[in-house]
This record gives sequence, C-alpha cells and structure tokens, in this order.
Amino acid sequence: MSGDAPRRVDLLVVGGGPAGSAAAITAARAGRSVLVVDKATFPRDKCCGDGLTTLALRLGERLGLDPTGIAGWQVVDGAVLHSPSGRTIRLPLPGGAGQYAAVVPRREYDAALLGLAGAAGAEVAEGHALTDLTVDDGGATAEVEGLGPVRADTVVAADGMWSPTRRLLGLSGDGYRGEWHAFRQYVSDVGPEAADLHVWFEPDLLPGYAWSFPLPGGRANVGFGVLRGGPVDVGDTGRIWDGLLDRPAVRRVLGDDARPEDRRTAWPIPARVDRAVLARGPVLFVGDAAAATDALTGEGIGQALLTGILAAEAHLSGATGAADRYRREVRRHLVADHRMSLALQRVLARSVGARASVRLAGLTPWTRRNFARWMFEDYPRALLATPRRWRRGALSAAGAHVTG
Repeated sequence: MSGDAPRRVDLLVVGGGPAGSAAAITAARAGRSVLVVDKATFPRDKCCGDGLTTLALRLGERLGLDPTGIAGWQVVDGAVLHSPSGRTIRLPLPGGAGQYAAVVPRREYDAALLGLAGAAGAEVAEGHALTDLTVDDGGATAEVEGLGPVRADTVVAADGMWSPTRRLLGLSGDGYRGEWHAFRQYVSDVGPEAADLHVWFEPDLLPGYAWSFPLPGGRANVGFGVLRGGPVDVGDTGRIWDGLLDRPAVRRVLGDDARPEDRRTAWPIPARVDRAVLARGPVLFVGDAAAATDALTGEGIGQALLTGILAAEAHLSGATGAADRYRREVRRHLVADHRMSLALQRVLARSVGARASVRLAGLTPWTRRNFARWMFEDYPRALLATPRRWRRGALSAAGAHVTG
C-alpha cells in the first residue's frame, strides 16, 4: 500500500460493466459518495451474445437507461427455435406492451450505463486498475493504479469471471474456468431470415446451443455455447467454429452472402451463484464475480444488474450487516431460479429432451407465447415453484420502455 493518506468514499465499485454501473447508479442517487474504477477505457468491446431479456430491460429502465440514444439497439419480437429433429417453431412475444427482448452490442450498452453512473453523481475513473486491497472491521483500503489509496465503507467487486478483487482476497478457486464456454463473432450481410432471433439445439452441442441474434444494418451476433465437462470437449470447439456457419440450418438463416467480421472471441461463463462466495467482510461480489449467470441460457446481464442493485441496497441499509443482507437477498431472488435452470439443463442434455421441449413449447398459441415470456425472463424461472413470489399480474406484466 502507498504511504499517502487515502481518499475517502462511501462505496468503491471495482468494474464498470452492468453490475458495477447498477450498483453505482443506485448508491449515488441515494446521496452516497461513489468511486467506480475500471482498468479499461470505455467504450470497449465485451465478448457476449448481446441479448437483453425482459429482466434486463426492466432493470435497465429502472436505472434510467434510454434505448433511443443507443444506435445499435435492436428490439426483438420473438424467437425461432430449431429442434435437433429439424422441427422449427416461432415463439412470439406480446406486441404493443413494451419491449420484452432486445439485442445491443456491449460496447454501446455498457458505455451508456456507465454514463448514467457518472450522471447520477458517481466519480468514474477509467483506465485505473485495482492493484491491492485490505479489509478490516471498519471497511476496506484499496490501492488503485494512478489514484493511490482509497478508503471505502463498502467495496462492490464487479470485476468479472477472473475477479482481481477475489484474487487479492485469496478467494480464487484453483483451476476454475466457469460452467460454460461460449464463442461469438459478428456477421455482416445476413439474409432477411436473420432479422429474427434464432436458437439451434444442435445434437452435438447439447445441452448447449448455437444462436444468431439480430443487429441493425444487416448484421448479426452469431455464436454457440457448450457446457464445460459435458459431452462436448472444449478442445473440439475450434473444429465446431470452423464449420458452424456452413451448417445447413444455420446457413439457411444467415444467407449465402453472410460474411464474418473481424476475429472470433470466446469467454467462460460462471454459473454457480448457489455455491459462490458472495461477500467477504465489506466486499460484495456481483455479476460474473458472483457467478450469477443463468445456468440454462448463459444470460447474465439481467443477473448482473440485479446483483449490482441488491449490493448497493445492502450498502445503503448500513455497513454493519450489509454482507448478511446481500447474501440473503441474492438467495431470495436467484437461487431457486438457478436450481430450476440446472434441472432443465439436464432435460436438454439429450436430444430426446430437447426435441420434447421444443414440441411442447409449440403445442398451442398459448404455449408458444408463454414459453417465449418464460425463456426471456419475463418472470422468474422458478416462479411456479416459489409461491412466495406469486402476485396478481405476474404472468401478464407489460414489458419495458412502454410508449404511447
């Protein structure tokens, strides 16, 4: 640690992604002094599928995000599922009641959220990495590159899968590389069918899947994810990538003129929020640092926003007991849904389960519409199994950003 006297803040947020921005916005609007530090300079790319579920959209709206100012924002009105059998069904989302799903490049989305944090009163220090951290009964003292020591009542660690904060506290798991591994590439000049959101349950990827998520300007985010330790050897993913765009089912959607842009990217997905260390003293872990990603779909933006908000609210309730409150709230909001996702993951691990799921989803207009809402986290994954969350309108709520 530096010998300089530390600067003092109520809340130090390490990481300027969605989880960190959500925590910063929430605390700053409540009048707390907040410092956000990130080693990156925004806007910066982030390897991701770029999809926003209804949960993510509603929480973003709650934080004040305005999609009209984001050029790459693409509203999605449903999904097309491709069964291992070749069967295809379209799942429509409700029309005229707001947005239930969207796709937006993380480069634009994350920068917009971080801008909201600054507008709310948080100090944002880009290009400054956390280099050291000590905790005690009264808070934490951090060493930040280029800023020197910072003293905070609470630290929100929003620094991702490889969390430096976790490492500095000696909490990193040796050899842990996430539950899933995903691969993404942007594709240009896609055909008209790629204007829809597509998910392929390819037999050799189960319980994973391939996707094509639409973006403006004839572009798409295309990729696939596989379960680490599952039927697909991660070492085979290069071969899968080489042939993904030429699979007949994928090529029919992308069109003959589709061409990959730039380089392929890959990232690990941590999905074990029920087993993760969520807090250590005054340090609260959020987003990927809390392994809060959905175990079924690999979606993590909604969970990142939620854990960031919950961490800030725990801090606002008082530093004493904040860790216990945060752990309790994460369990209440996420653990039942995580366990439901794990159970459904086992169903999708075999072709017969994936085929039956697609067939069931497509039985009637009612099942198609409600499966889509469930898939896009319009309501909690395990809502029917958790009566404490039952309330009037839970299955018929409007989407986000309702206009008119």
